[in-house]
Amino acid sequence: MKIGLYFGSFNPIHIGHLIIANHAKHHTDLDQVWLVVSPQNPLKPSNSLLNEYHRLHLAKVACEDNDALKVSDIEFTMPKPSYTIDTLTYLQEKYPAHQFAVIMGSDSMQNITRWKNYQLLLKNHSIYIFKRPGYEYQKFENSNIVEINAPLLDISSTMIRNFIKHKKPIKYLVTEQVEKEILNNSYYI
Repeated sequence: MKIGLYFGSFNPIHIGHLIIANHAKHHTDLDQVWLVVSPQNPLKPSNSLLNEYHRLHLAKVACEDNDALKVSDIEFTMPKPSYTIDTLTYLQEKYPAHQFAVIMGSDSMQNITRWKNYQLLLKNHSIYIFKRPGYEYQKFENSNIVEINAPLLDISSTMIRNFIKHKKPIKYLVTEQVEKEILNNSYYI
């Protein structure tokens, strides 16, 4: 089975994330897409992150009615910060019958050379890239890069957090269930 791993802080998960994950599942050769909630990204400050278990819960709530998507907490048991290559190595050892690929935006691909052991990642795993406007990326020799023409929305988790902080509505930016969870638990206030 070929599994696409869509890593992210998902702080919070929003409609844009879900559109990309769903598109990758239904418009590529991937058999499954796992949204991997990262407790701490080594390239992002952690002081603005909602508790990892709350973010995991929001991701599960967002995906609960979509059998094509699975939410994973695999990085919760690994050392922090999380490094993609370490997670891939662990998953490959745990599930040797599966093939793992990475789903990322062209903005992340621009920074790939800053990632731990990025050469191994490019050599041993397929990379499914959704192009973000204004973010071109370098093509690497001996890498298996697949471009996804996923529909993109110009929204971000940062924007959603700012809306919440300033008491602006987030309706339609997140699923209805995620909106209820955020408001009922006073997240990001």
